[in-house]
Amino acid sequence: MLRMVALFALMLCASACVSVLPSPSVAADFDGSKPLVCTVITVNECLAGEECLTVLPGDVNLPRYLWVDVAKKSIQDKKAEEGRKSRIESVKRVDGKLILQGAEEGRPDVRDGFGWTVAIMEDSGQMVLSAAGEMVSISAFGVCTSY
Repeated sequence: MLRMVALFALMLCASACVSVLPSPSVAADFDGSKPLVCTVITVNECLAGEECLTVLPGDVNLPRYLWVDVAKKSIQDKKAEEGRKSRIESVKRVDGKLILQGAEEGRPDVRDGFGWTVAIMEDSGQMVLSAAGEMVSISAFGVCTSY
């Protein structure tokens, strides 16, 4: 009986020791070291002086899928080279989040330029996108996966 208790205690100690060891993490999938494809799930549009509305991505000219390549400093709406592309101007890792930022000029002769930020949670791949322009803000939520 004493042997059985000792064996159980040894197994319990071993399992406790293994549980505190660092486990292999999928964070590398979402830290910018691999290309990502992000799916936009929910989009909100807020106009100054009005209530924010939930809209479809296309209603605010936002693609449903975003191909993110931190190494190439680009986010684009298609995996192919002919898609609309935005340059990533800043890359930072903050508190377990990959933060990407940039700005777009918009159309000529129209004041529709904006700045944007994409935050990707390194542990889960969940994404938050925010964009701000002239008296308008867009927030979008989604999820990314490596490809």
